[in-house]
Parts: sequence; C-alpha cells; structure tokens
Amino acid sequence: MRREQLKHRFFSSLRLKESWVIFFVLGIIMLNYPFLNIFNKTTSIFGLPVLYIYLTAGWFISILVIYLFTKSINNAEKRE
Repeated sequence: MRREQLKHRFFSSLRLKESWVIFFVLGIIMLNYPFLNIFNKTTSIFGLPVLYIYLTAGWFISILVIYLFTKSINNAEKRE
C-alpha cells in the first residue's frame, strides 16, 4: 500500500511540475513580439487601449494560475 501511495505522489507531482513549465513557457510567449504586436492597436475597449487590457488580463490570469497551483500543492501535502 505504501508503494502505491509513493507512486501516486510521484506522478501527481510530476504532472504539477510539467504544468508549471507549460504555463511558464506560455507566459514567456505571451509577452513576446508577435502577441504584443497583435494587441498593440489604436482601437480601444471601454476607453482603454487593447494592449493594456491584454496585459492586465494576462497578469490576472497568471496570478490565478499560481494561486491554483499553490492550493493544489497544499492539498497534496494535507492528504499525506
């Protein structure tokens, strides 16, 4: 039984590490030339430039993702 718990813990932490890497790479891509150029337009939504909305939404989503990851880490530790 102990071996199964260790195996489950290893694979769940491995998936968590892979997810961290994926979201990190997506964040890097989100802040590079092609995407910034796409949203750097003179149009505005509710009086705000589209680039500001894009950066603010990306910032908020990245904070949300970090929060969810830390909650999942805390839940995994509490289970053990």
